[in-house]
Amino acid sequence: MSDDRSAPSDTRQSLADLAALTQTPPPPAPEPVAEVTQAEDNIPPEFDAPPAPPQGIQAILREQQIDKQGRAYATGRRKDAVARVWLKPGSGKIVVNGRDQEVYFARPTLRLVINQVFDVAERRESYDVVCTVKGGGLSGQAGAVRHGISQALARYEPSLRVAVKQAGFLTRDPRVVERKKYGRAKARRSFQFSKR
Repeated sequence: MSDDRSAPSDTRQSLADLAALTQTPPPPAPEPVAEVTQAEDNIPPEFDAPPAPPQGIQAILREQQIDKQGRAYATGRRKDAVARVWLKPGSGKIVVNGRDQEVYFARPTLRLVINQVFDVAERRESYDVVCTVKGGGLSGQAGAVRHGISQALARYEPSLRVAVKQAGFLTRDPRVVERKKYGRAKARRSFQFSKR
């Protein structure tokens, strides 16, 4: 009985052939760099060129956005709270819903949250803030005011946007309360299980 299938051809190569195929040509020699001569006024080499901006950060400034009264407006949100913020140059007074911040946010930690933006931007007591905030609790409202102040400060002084954004204050915190599910006591809490 004859086998009409042809025998497979041997495509294997010797190790010498494989070595010749896998060899890469040597990289070309680098071109000589011209020597940079210093000016006659003896400027140190580290000061002759401005530093390049860090990678990944845009050096293009946005336009200043202010209204007819010279204020920057922004909306801040956190949890269920929404804050409308107006910012203008002043002595550092912050008014929340018609009351001073020490009265409205009695806890020092909440006032610290609000003033974090000015500390990062090194603008403490440089701007007056008037804001209205509604919804949520005091903690969420303080976070919403901080978010609004960050946005308004970046619109009033676009050069501060990079510092405020790197601190994470321009990003809206997406964490909200998880919804309650049917068949459970809360979002994840189950009712007590009884085996018998």
